[in-house]
Amino acid sequence: MPRESHEAKTQRAQKIIVALAATYPDAHCELNFSTPLELLIATILSAQCTDKQVNLVTANLFRKYRDAAGYAAADPAAFAEDIRRIGLFRNKAKNIQACCRKLVERHGGGVPRMMEQLIELDGVGRKTANVVLGNAFGINHGVVVDTHVTRLSQRLGLTRETTPEKIELALQKLIPQPQWTLFSHWLIWHGRRRCAARSPDCAHCEIAPLCPSAGKI
Repeated sequence: MPRESHEAKTQRAQKIIVALAATYPDAHCELNFSTPLELLIATILSAQCTDKQVNLVTANLFRKYRDAAGYAAADPAAFAEDIRRIGLFRNKAKNIQACCRKLVERHGGGVPRMMEQLIELDGVGRKTANVVLGNAFGINHGVVVDTHVTRLSQRLGLTRETTPEKIELALQKLIPQPQWTLFSHWLIWHGRRRCAARSPDCAHCEIAPLCPSAGKI
């Protein structure tokens, strides 16, 4: 594809949004949760782990621990055993308990609604904070950039950046803010269902006409 102007890329991005919205009208966060705290815990657990595996573990975890104080007060060895089926479980167990101690000490056990406060919590980076803000509170503070969003935003020619921080900034310039959270879901769903890392299904892709990489991978 010839070098695009920002205006042309923005217009193409809008067409991609329309197509993905029509293809995945029910797109949503696929981590199971019923409270902001549950989503925070699930998102910390999801690093380098599938949502399916996280949901299997949290089904029991969320019944056992009802609030931040419960996580903070849990026996460390017992809590680590509770999430043993998750990759990097020991480190995640430490982060979750430290995170929940800060929630109790600094926020009365609640999950803050500000990026600056969220990223001060153990195990919480910008991606996790964006997941919580967008899906638990409906706050479009940023764009969640995971492996799917990284891969698809590059394949679609929306950015040439390679770091999550720069990819997010590039997408924020193309995507209307009210759609930041949903845009991540649309790309994630498309990445899981159509545009796989090794064998993208370009022949049946709903946005192939808008993708400079279609048929070239």
